Amino acid sequence: MECILICGFVLVLSLIIKVQGAINIDINQEASFDEHYVVTWGQDHVLKLNQSKEVQLSMDHSSGSGFESKNHYGSGFFQMRIKLPAKDSAGIVTAFYLTSKGNSQDEVDFEFLGNREGKPITIQTNVFTKGQGNREQRFVLWFDPTEDFHAYGILWNPYHIVFYVDNIPIRVFKNNKKGVSYPSKPMQVVSSLWNGEAWATDGGKAKINWAYAPFKAHFQGFSESGCHMDGLNDACESSAYWWNTGKYVGISVSEQKAFKNARAKYMNYDYCSDHTRFSVPPDECQWNQ
Repeated sequence: MECILICGFVLVLSLIIKVQGAINIDINQEASFDEHYVVTWGQDHVLKLNQSKEVQLSMDHSSGSGFESKNHYGSGFFQMRIKLPAKDSAGIVTAFYLTSKGNSQDEVDFEFLGNREGKPITIQTNVFTKGQGNREQRFVLWFDPTEDFHAYGILWNPYHIVFYVDNIPIRVFKNNKKGVSYPSKPMQVVSSLWNGEAWATDGGKAKINWAYAPFKAHFQGFSESGCHMDGLNDACESSAYWWNTGKYVGISVSEQKAFKNARAKYMNYDYCSDHTRFSVPPDECQWNQ
């Protein structure tokens, strides 16, 4: 009985987070960093703040930094609130993504591509299956992501992957089960801050201005909302998890309107429309419009 009450409360709380967005949730009610995450590199460039409810990653000439989840997941809703490096961040990449790692990895990416001060920062999204990516879609943001925290989320279930910015869906990658691979390997949550000046800004023409170092990105939101997956676990497709229920087979009518608006106004690159790279659009493009 006690488990039913506790599990029911967690389920209701998770639904509230999904519907209302984690931006307005009291940070003190969330898990601390060390409960579910571990620093993986640049240990001396990582600072834990607010009783480990917030983490600052920094980057300078010597190193960037990063962390990852302790657990692997098979489905879930993964969201972090991030404040990006301020001022001149050209060449700097802040990343938040899911990955199985390895040469044939499955991966779902948010990459924030820095820019010269006063110019818009670009979000690049990508989906890898069996090590194959090249599925980039890019968006300019409709706010300044360096001034405050904003929520970036990935819903991953057996039906589709949805990328969210402040609870607005900006991209959907469907699992059509008709010959196009779909991420299915156990994945970890990873965040990092690193040197991407070879490609990230203006195709690599805009280099890092080290006079602004150290560059700092801040992260919040370390509570879990995913199915633990150790090895093969079909239970991660179970409708016992709220993100796998019928409500999340597709995006809602209101989300569809926001989705179309965001893509019409803010998407500035879609690999499906890049005829220079693909004379024939990749197969999945017909399903993901």
